[in-house]
Amino acid sequence: MISGTGQNILSFLRKPPVQNKSILLASVATSFISMTASAAVIAGWTITTAFPTGAGNVPTGVTYGVGAADQGEFVAQTSLTSVHALAAATYTSPSGNGSQYAFSSNNWSIGDYYQASLSTLGYSDISISWDQCRSSTGPATFELVMSTDGGANFTTLLASYAVLQSGGGGAPGTWSSTTYNSIYSLTQAASGADNQASVIFRFRSLSAAGANTGSNRIDNVFINSTPVPAPGAIALLGLAGLIGRRRR
Repeated sequence: MISGTGQNILSFLRKPPVQNKSILLASVATSFISMTASAAVIAGWTITTAFPTGAGNVPTGVTYGVGAADQGEFVAQTSLTSVHALAAATYTSPSGNGSQYAFSSNNWSIGDYYQASLSTLGYSDISISWDQCRSSTGPATFELVMSTDGGANFTTLLASYAVLQSGGGGAPGTWSSTTYNSIYSLTQAASGADNQASVIFRFRSLSAAGANTGSNRIDNVFINSTPVPAPGAIALLGLAGLIGRRRR
């Protein structure tokens, strides 16, 4: 039995004098599946809240997080954090890349990272996009790795990528809360991340900072996908094929 959208489509098909209803039904069903399987944001972090400031209030320590995603279809049990070896690491929220805030930290060591965690159950064709920059003495080379077993094992998605400087002498641009600059944006397919209960993405530093005050900043972290078509849509397409066979 088909309900909802399927019933409405079948009701429509009974009315017009269409010579080959199976062709029309297949066309409508395909369009319906296309709509239900269009690209989607599973979870996205645009850093909507400023971090605490003032003497004694600025976050420090080996880890700090901004919490759950502020955008997307599956934000429950998501998180974006930064992890450092040095307890002196300080976390701030300067201007983002075309957004009000970003997630920034200093006191970088090799192996320190930003981490996005989420579930991709029910989604396929996973990819991740993000904006990242550094200060003149911030770490300049990172890698993107992924785990689907809670962090026990990681696979490399992007072995090495350069993080461009923002602001200061020699920088190709400057992050602004009002102007987006595409040169700081990266996108990477995430093979193996489809339909997983737990996925961890780590943006891990491959180089140490030139100074403890050297910072690295991340913003607009989005995990994108194509949702698996709804069962009703698949059933509708199957019905179209059945009608076509009966007519032949």
